[in-house]
Amino acid sequence: MSSPTLFRSFAAAGAIAAKVFVKFTANRNEVAQASAATDKLAGPSDLAAAAAGDMLDVAISGLGEITCGAVAIAAGDKLTSDANGLAKTAALVAGQTVHVAGVALVPAAPGDIFSYQVAPSVIVG
Repeated sequence: MSSPTLFRSFAAAGAIAAKVFVKFTANRNEVAQASAATDKLAGPSDLAAAAAGDMLDVAISGLGEITCGAVAIAAGDKLTSDANGLAKTAALVAGQTVHVAGVALVPAAPGDIFSYQVAPSVIVG
């Protein structure tokens, strides 16, 4: 069984860990490590980038792999970024636009790397 994923290369704005969410920056073709649910998420990084200017592959379609943050995630949960670019469950927040990266395909415990369906959307509070 295949698991097709479409990756796109971006320049890193700085050091970025592997298997974390990245966000778009104001610069063309550049991403930075995500730090909030309100960040405009590009997707999950594949491998790490050591410094600004390094090239980084990001899953933009298909199945992505991401690291679970501090709270467990259930299969079917919508995902967004925590303060460290790790996955957390996306939830409605009054007055905020929460950016959703996709849907968890399996349950995950803190620190687990797990698969999710890349399906960007927003939740407007």
